[in-house]
Amino acid sequence: MKQVLLALAGNQNSGKTTLFNCLTGSNQHVGNFPGVTVEKKEGHVLHHKEMTLVDLPGIYSLSPYTAEEVVTRDFLLDEHPEAIINIVDATNIERNLYLTLQLMELEIPMVIALNMMDEVRASGNTIHVETLAKKLGVPVVPISAGKNEGIHDLVEAVSNVVENNLRPMHFDFCTGEVHRAIHAIGHIIEDHAHHAGYPVRFAATKLVEGDEPTKKVLNIHENDLHLIDHLVEDMEKALDTDREAALADMRYQYIESLCAACVVKRGESREQLRSEKIDRVLTHKFFGIPIFIGVMFLVFFLTFEVLGAPLQSLLEMGIDALSRQTEQLLTSLSVTPWLSSLILDGVFTGVGSVLSFLPIIVILFFFLSLLEDSGYMARVAFVMDKLLRKIGLSGRSFVPMLIGFGCSVPAIMSARTLSSERDRKMTILLTPFMSCSAKLPIYGMITAAFFPHHGGLVMISLYLLGILVAILSGLLLKNTVFRGNPVPFVMELPAYRLPAAKSVLLHMWEKAKDFLKKAFTIIFLASIVIWFAQKFSFDLQMVENSADSILAKIGSFIAPIFEPLGFNDWRASTALITGFTAKESVVSTLSILTGAGTDAQLSLALSSIFTPLSSLSFLAFTILYMPCVAAFAAAKRELGSMRRALAGAAYQTAAAYIAALLIFQIGRLFV
Repeated sequence: MKQVLLALAGNQNSGKTTLFNCLTGSNQHVGNFPGVTVEKKEGHVLHHKEMTLVDLPGIYSLSPYTAEEVVTRDFLLDEHPEAIINIVDATNIERNLYLTLQLMELEIPMVIALNMMDEVRASGNTIHVETLAKKLGVPVVPISAGKNEGIHDLVEAVSNVVENNLRPMHFDFCTGEVHRAIHAIGHIIEDHAHHAGYPVRFAATKLVEGDEPTKKVLNIHENDLHLIDHLVEDMEKALDTDREAALADMRYQYIESLCAACVVKRGESREQLRSEKIDRVLTHKFFGIPIFIGVMFLVFFLTFEVLGAPLQSLLEMGIDALSRQTEQLLTSLSVTPWLSSLILDGVFTGVGSVLSFLPIIVILFFFLSLLEDSGYMARVAFVMDKLLRKIGLSGRSFVPMLIGFGCSVPAIMSARTLSSERDRKMTILLTPFMSCSAKLPIYGMITAAFFPHHGGLVMISLYLLGILVAILSGLLLKNTVFRGNPVPFVMELPAYRLPAAKSVLLHMWEKAKDFLKKAFTIIFLASIVIWFAQKFSFDLQMVENSADSILAKIGSFIAPIFEPLGFNDWRASTALITGFTAKESVVSTLSILTGAGTDAQLSLALSSIFTPLSSLSFLAFTILYMPCVAAFAAAKRELGSMRRALAGAAYQTAAAYIAALLIFQIGRLFV
């Protein structure tokens, strides 16, 4: 069958991710658009394997001001998708149609997915879908992605426009001076646009905006450029406004007349009214941040104390039983001692110790997905804006930092969307202080050993420590390296909604899959290397005592550095070194070096390396010191040089050392 490329485009918070999940199910993968670190999701439409759907970043216009807008525009113009699915939030149709009008100018077959129609009906409002489709000249399909309603009709409409190459029937909706300017410029550039493969109307509109990329692509003669500038100046004088405002006014005038004919509003939606009431509490100037801390404490308490611990114990029992069965099998097969040790002490102990934390990670991301999909996380960014401005950043920087609680790599990459170079670099340096999910096994290991009844309290303290160090670092950097003011912050707060079960489950599956992939690749290889370095000396002789091994010699050499922090055991310093490959390796390293096959054995063994106080110091250092190799590589790519990335890693490690030193030395005064 002929392969069909589809593009999914729409505003942020319009339900685009939910619709993408409905259309593709779990048949999707995530990567980056070529040449840029903007996330690219694509998958095959269910029951239509010939249809590949690409989820474009959420945008509000096709003006090239942000990386997302550039990526979306370049994809639509260069990749030539057979059709666009334009998702529109029916509860906020006026704003969403602004992007729709620009997409229509591309003259690509298009279907409008009018989302959240269930909320429109519930609020007593009405949208005359057939009238809207007729006036726009584009098929309009009412759907509710969260309830999986109308998805079959949407796929049928898309198949129809692709099969019959049904392009938008109307895209000339301008009037007056703007109309004259666009059409006059269209006549001038018509040949250039056809040669470049640009729709004439779209190219003319972009030239009215003063769009530099379009000027370069069209390769217009200097004389024609002067003529175009004169036409735009005449339009600005006649309307007494600038070129961008003139285009925006023209589009919104058309949208206003369109909605007057197609939309009957009897009031705000029930969801919007409910959201306003909730926001009076959750975004309160005094209570907003304490409430957020309380919510996160509840999440950690449920994850580590109520739900995670029993499930972790069950999985650990399963891994232990499998390990015993494997040991019996190896013994019966008379496998050589070194190979048996590699499999049992290396692979099973190293990978198994990390794998047992899978339930905790899945449960934590279940709760985080609920908070994100409900709309609460957008409020947190809004609430944090005032605080972040005090350290020289805007609330927009909180989004990468929030992603950093999951993984530092996409968090660092997402900082590219920040419009200010100063804000971007500063955010990249501070984001690794947010505790990523890879560190959860370390926290679980230490809390189980030393603070079994206070896991939630320890967790929230560690997360707050990372945030506190980021705040103090921001204050230092804004007055030294990054002088200046943060950019203004404007953010849409979506209505609170019940998270879609399918979306939450897919998010959990993605995190579990990433964790398992890392466990059986990076952690697996690291465990083998650690086992080898622990079992052999520098002259490649197998040692009886691990204290004579390669690992012990290296660890012992650097161990004195950590003595002021309360731990100078070579096993602890070695674990921190292997943490550079992946933070989960800290757990697998300590498991291998102590010979602990189960979490109970590991908890007992750790008491010979740490005291309760020094374990807190170790945790503080772990959360703050330079991130893993993958995150360091992402920082190098985003900062543009190895020198800056190394300086950032050195600063993060120095901050970790100072924080751990203060915790241990001050703690000694009270213990």
